Amino acid sequence: MRSLLVAAAAVALLPANASAAGFVNGSFESGIAPGSFTTVAGGNTTSITGWEVTGNSVDYIGSYWTAQNLSRSIDLNGNGQGGIQQTFDTVAGVLYNVSFWLAGNPDGAPVTKSVLVGASGANSATYTFTFTGFNKANMGWKNYTYSFVAAGPSTTLSFASKDATSFGAALDNVSVAAVPEPATWAMMILGFGLIGGSMRRRRVTFRPFARLVRA
Repeated sequence: MRSLLVAAAAVALLPANASAAGFVNGSFESGIAPGSFTTVAGGNTTSITGWEVTGNSVDYIGSYWTAQNLSRSIDLNGNGQGGIQQTFDTVAGVLYNVSFWLAGNPDGAPVTKSVLVGASGANSATYTFTFTGFNKANMGWKNYTYSFVAAGPSTTLSFASKDATSFGAALDNVSVAAVPEPATWAMMILGFGLIGGSMRRRRVTFRPFARLVRA
């Protein structure tokens, strides 16, 4: 019993928001029906579930090009330079990894699209995608990771185009996950080891009894 309690305590050391509770709609599948695509103006908080549009506008992409995941994605430039952001629950001091996929609107310049990714209370970072050789049927989606340490109980994650055109970077399949500290992993491994040892001892204890019953 004591070993089981130790194991439970180890698991309890994981961040309470290890799966980024409250973060939603990372693949943009929930929202208004975009058709081929529809332009969503800056300040809109309802058309793309969970996300607020920033800057000038974005294009909410449906069938216009092939999404990285499922059927929808975002062009961070609508009629002009735009972006999106979402606020979700975090644990202060915990490291989070943001996985996301970028491509580029192949209809116009610049050839290399640039996106500024940031989280409130953390440093921002710029990511680029060059669409040479790709098209709407083959977007060439590329995976990137942005990391930040949460500054408080909630964090605003933002993606903003750095290109002042109508042909921006394409964004899809955003996910957020907390990264347990090494000490937490060590406690988990110890706890699971104790559980395994307890189960082995229990099997050894009952095996002779099982033979007596068969006899």
